[in-house]
Formats: sequence, structure tokens, C-alpha cells
Amino acid sequence: MKRNPITMITGAVLVILFLFMLFSYQVRETQVAVVTTFGRYSRSITEPGFRLRLPWPVEKVYEFDRRLQSFESKLFQTITRDQINILAQVYVGWRIADPRIFLERFNGDLQEAQRTLEPVVRNAKSEVLGTHTFSELVSTDLEQLKFDQVEEEMLSRVRQQAEVLYGMKIELVGIKRLELPESITTSVFDRMRAERQRLVALYQTEGDREAKIIRANADGQANEILAQARAEAIRIAGEAELKAQEYYAVFEQKPELAIFLLQLKALEEVLKERSHLILDAKTPPLNLLDGNPQIQP
Repeated sequence: MKRNPITMITGAVLVILFLFMLFSYQVRETQVAVVTTFGRYSRSITEPGFRLRLPWPVEKVYEFDRRLQSFESKLFQTITRDQINILAQVYVGWRIADPRIFLERFNGDLQEAQRTLEPVVRNAKSEVLGTHTFSELVSTDLEQLKFDQVEEEMLSRVRQQAEVLYGMKIELVGIKRLELPESITTSVFDRMRAERQRLVALYQTEGDREAKIIRANADGQANEILAQARAEAIRIAGEAELKAQEYYAVFEQKPELAIFLLQLKALEEVLKERSHLILDAKTPPLNLLDGNPQIQP
């Protein structure tokens, strides 16, 4: 019986493909793999690409997702350092760091890994929050908040245990929710209100103290300026008296000249603006206008 060449070629290609799939495997960019030989660990594959293997049951390949995984813990109650009960929920981002440990510990089950990791995260959260006060978690003062420090401490506590025991690398740990139990919400708000009122009183006291200091400095500067002004006025008055004494000495020597100058000054003052006066021409200082003035005392 004659066989069709196309059928034979097709069959050969299928056999080759089957053998290729049987003796090789592919690890993608998003995967890591573990190869076991007769059920025992043989090697870990962390780089992508095609590789050869012996067919099952000699060798078996376990492939795991190496991308970042995330889960959120439940909302558990814990106590801060200042004895305030709070409810906290934490989120975690992790990826497979050691495929061998992950396979041996969880048989590659991601859900089982997260269920095992949750109590570790819960314990770390309780330990860290127990070393911080409530005001370091919830406050209107940004300098008091230590959220970043709290999350770093939780990450440090979880990371070492998870990588050594479970083959999981913890990339990040963060606080998603913070709540107060209903039974203590009112007392906490009253305490926060009292704290704000204490700060208000403190700021008012500091403001009054600063105002008194500023007012005292201003009064001191004003008194100093007034004292300088009085001293300057006394100096000017003294100089004026000295000048006046010099003029008086001259006038005593020539009284007629002094009378003439005084009359001339008076005339200048009278005629400074347009005026209508009816006076005797011999009345000083108008007698100076008749062309033959007589100096009268």
C-alpha cells in the first residue's frame, strides 16, 4: 500500500514537535522555574528562554509567576505606645526570591503563601505600632508624623523572616487604613481637642511675651530719640543765645542803628502783603518813607 508523502511529512513534523515539547520547556520573562529529578530538587531557572529536559517522570518543571504580588491584611486591633487602641490594615507587595524554598514550603501555591505571610505581617504591625504614639500616626503637625518610619520598620521586620523561611522577597509594606474603635473615638477626640487648646494657650502666651518685648523696645527707642531731640534743641538754643548776645553787644554800642534796623524790619513785615493803612507819616516805621527819616526811639 502506497503512503501519501504529505501524510508522512505531516506525521514526521508532529512527531518532532511532540519530542521537542517532551524534551524541552520555556521559561518566560515573567516566570521562574524549578526542575526536580525523580521528585527531588535539581535546579532553579531564573533567566528566560528555551531549555532541554528529560521527560516526565524523570524530570518535572514547576513554573511560578515572578511578577510583584500584593495582598492586604485584615483590619486588626492593636495598641500604640500611649495605650490607644487603633484598627490598622496593612498592604504588602512581594515576589518570589528563591523558587526552591517557595516550592518546598508552599508547593507553588500563591494563596497558601499569602495566608502564611499574613500572621507575620500582623505581628510586625503590632510590634512596630506598639513603639509609636498615636500622635505620630495621626496629627495636624507634619513634624510629628512618622508614617514613613513606621512603614520602614514594618518592612524591615517582615523582609528578613519572609525571605529566609518562605523564599519571598518583600518589596513594600504600607498602612492602608487607620481607624478608631467606636468606644474610644469620643475620648480620643476630646484628648486631641485639649491638646490643641493647650497649644493655642501656649502660642497666645508666647505672642503676648513677644508683644511686650517689642513694645518695650519701641518705647526705649522713642525715649532715646526724644532725649536726642531735646539735647539738640538745647544746643541750638544755646547757639542762638550766643548769637543774640553778640548782636546785643553791637546794639549797645550803636543804639541808633539798632532802632533803625528794627523799624526797617517792622516796615518789611507790614508791607509784605498788599494792605491799606491810614497812619501818620511820622509814625515809625513809616517816617522812613518821607525821604528825611528821623530815627525815633
